[in-house]
Order: sequence, then C-alpha cells, then structure tokens
Amino acid sequence: MLTINVAVLLAVIVFFRLRRRTQARSRNEERTTAAIILALGVLIAPTPAGQGVVNILGQLASGVTRAGR
Repeated sequence: MLTINVAVLLAVIVFFRLRRRTQARSRNEERTTAAIILALGVLIAPTPAGQGVVNILGQLASGVTRAGR
C-alpha cells in the first residue's frame, strides 16, 4: 500500500510552482500559491521540525530586538 504524506506533496507542489518566472504568473496563480504555502505551514507547524523552525525564528527575532535597543 502506498501512502503519501500531504505535507511532502504540498512541498513538492510549492517547489515546482516557485520555479516558474515571476513575470509569467497571474494574480490568481499567486493567490493559489500563497494558499498552498499557508496550508503547508499549518501541516508542518505541529511537527518537531515545525517547532524547531518556530524556535529558531523566535531566537532570531529576539536577537534583532535586542540589537535595536
């Protein structure tokens, strides 16, 4: 039996959609790509990898905040 991880499938779709030239995209395509990326983020967020990304971004944001003081 073949199982497909939805997050991996969305990541592959995002990869191929973002490879296209920006000038060739319509607004509808850009909105669709943004919705797919949002869905990918929602799927990845509760995973350990997603939590790691959140921690890294949090540390980066706090470092930027401290540097701005």
